[in-house]
Amino acid sequence: MRTSRDATTSKTTENESAEYESAEYENIEHAKLPAVPLDGRRIKAALIGTGAIASGSHLPALAALAAEGEVEIVAAVDIDAEAVKRFCADGGVPHAYTDLDRMLAEQRPDLVSICTPPTLHRDQTVAALRAGAWVWCEKPPVPTLADFDAVEAEEGTDGGPYASIVFQHRFGSGARHVRRLLAEGAMGRPLVAHCQTTWYRNAAYYAVPWRGKWQTEGGGPAMGHGIHQMDLLLDLLGPWSEVRAMAGRLVHDVQTEDVSTALVRFESGALATIVNSVLSPDEVSRIRIDCERATVELTHLYGHSNDNWRITPIPDAPVADVAVWQDFGTDVPSSHLAQLRELVASMRAGERPRSSGADGRTSLELITALYKSAFADTTVRAGEIGPGDPYYTALHGGAPGWAPATHQEVSA
Repeated sequence: MRTSRDATTSKTTENESAEYESAEYENIEHAKLPAVPLDGRRIKAALIGTGAIASGSHLPALAALAAEGEVEIVAAVDIDAEAVKRFCADGGVPHAYTDLDRMLAEQRPDLVSICTPPTLHRDQTVAALRAGAWVWCEKPPVPTLADFDAVEAEEGTDGGPYASIVFQHRFGSGARHVRRLLAEGAMGRPLVAHCQTTWYRNAAYYAVPWRGKWQTEGGGPAMGHGIHQMDLLLDLLGPWSEVRAMAGRLVHDVQTEDVSTALVRFESGALATIVNSVLSPDEVSRIRIDCERATVELTHLYGHSNDNWRITPIPDAPVADVAVWQDFGTDVPSSHLAQLRELVASMRAGERPRSSGADGRTSLELITALYKSAFADTTVRAGEIGPGDPYYTALHGGAPGWAPATHQEVSA
């Protein structure tokens, strides 16, 4: 099975991606523009990229808020002129562009949704921020920690604009309820956890030119697939302190890994295992957290509702406590819409949204550490990967057998 994010976001190929960057975004020198005050008006939104994730997730979420009077969808951008025209005609979007800078200058959107391949995210996000627009960018946010830090440096310092990452699995009633229980210590200390993203992707999936390559996809299943469950695990358990990992390229003819495993210690003392795979015919996404007084388990595939969560108490847990733990309230499934609602509320309040800044960086840092640990055969501690570390600027870190041949030749 394939998610909407796994489909190509347009007719963008690896060569077209490079052309897109060099022709339009490589040397952006525009002065930063301040965000326009919202003053209770509709938020003007635009989309970059018109492929499956835009049409299947971002546009419907924006359209739902447009129907409620919160949002006005003003434009879409794609390098494929025919694709963006079809997208706008089908979705009722008034203005189609093939030039991002022109769209930003003419439409002055308050919010830009980025739905393009990962290699384009940094420059497109920077362009939007400099134009005074908040950003809602599909995962993975950018290919490296260096890119993330460069984006964060372009954000506003007082009230925005900010760049938020699409981590929709954090949102919805189930995640909110469990996060509160864990934060309050209602079920006791978290002790043991498991985070699993075991999916299946065939050779046809990797025939898309930008997939499976470090330069254009950023990483393998740890980066492009498992990032959602790892981000949710971190959102529930808090900061991690160290990781020990292994990675393999067992089936697919790609530059990146197609499977990885990791052991993670959290600052709280909790220990977790993480498995990311695209080799697994029986597909599942799962998080399990064993606390002192109960086990919390989430089992789903590409999104969850209250019914996907299960809380199993210890035998002598008070009935009244268990009733509170198992009451998830009104069901709000995880979704792009659930996250967008919160993002729009943050925009109106002039506050940094969740899954941006340091809060958005944490999962990318863990993934970077996972790769370094696996490729360098070492334990990696939180905060140790920074400027000067080869993994700060490339997730393969130049490691023999993992870095592209051209990178290894240059390094030599």
